[in-house]
Amino acid sequence: MNIDWWLLFEISLAGLGTGGLYALTGLAFVMIYKATRVVNIAIGEMLMISAYIFFAFSAGMGLPVWLAIPGALLVSGAFGALVERTMIRPMLGESPISSFMVTVGLSSILVGLVELIWTADQQRLPEFLPSKPIEIGEAFVSPKIFYGFWIAVLLIVVVLLVFRFWRGGVALRATASDQAAAYSMGINVPRVFSLAWVAAAMIAGVAGIVVGSIGGISSAMGVFGLSVLVVVIFGGLDSVLGALVGGILVGLVEALTGFYLGGEYKILATFSLLVLILMVRPYGLFGTHEIERL
Repeated sequence: MNIDWWLLFEISLAGLGTGGLYALTGLAFVMIYKATRVVNIAIGEMLMISAYIFFAFSAGMGLPVWLAIPGALLVSGAFGALVERTMIRPMLGESPISSFMVTVGLSSILVGLVELIWTADQQRLPEFLPSKPIEIGEAFVSPKIFYGFWIAVLLIVVVLLVFRFWRGGVALRATASDQAAAYSMGINVPRVFSLAWVAAAMIAGVAGIVVGSIGGISSAMGVFGLSVLVVVIFGGLDSVLGALVGGILVGLVEALTGFYLGGEYKILATFSLLVLILMVRPYGLFGTHEIERL
């Protein structure tokens, strides 16, 4: 059996591109979970609503892309704060399943809202990524996936540095480690909760705009969040490293399975990988050894 190594390399590059966006969205998911212990099943729909806000600003209002993107991210951050303040904070002290069900309801509300305003038809975002083909040796990479990957990598590095050295990032990490100790140290824990949701909504917003620019936007775009859910369970719900490694791995598995076996096997392969890791390590590759039944 002869293997076309350049073709394999090309498929792997495409998988890395998708995996970078999974990792970026997974980072947003983990940030919320670490700070508030909420399993946000609506992360895909938050990503979707950010892409539609960008669409409204750029295509609907005719704003230039350089203004529409920061505008969409600011609105996304405000939306994250609104969700935290009105839906999540009142659930403090309730069982984890209660917060989880709130996010399930939020995902349905966001899908309905999009279909009500923009209909369920697929839309195209304005082109803002370079369109010149990328060639590495004999391998060809879609320019949107190539640049989308590097946007994800750049943002992940920035986020990690900010939360490593910025005062708010230190407060978030302290709250994630021990909320009672964070209170005793004078940290405003409710404000940290809001910070986590705002930052996560903006990170998901970047991912949504990039994903939408690659494949278009529709009310079904939240399905992207299902793969992200697999990524964070695979890597560990509370592990940033797990989200990054899981994102890349799931992206590669999907790309290779889709090409060699067919697109209909991608979901099967992804969830088979999830079942396998849960059988061996129920808390994920890098998650803490803590299992909480919902």
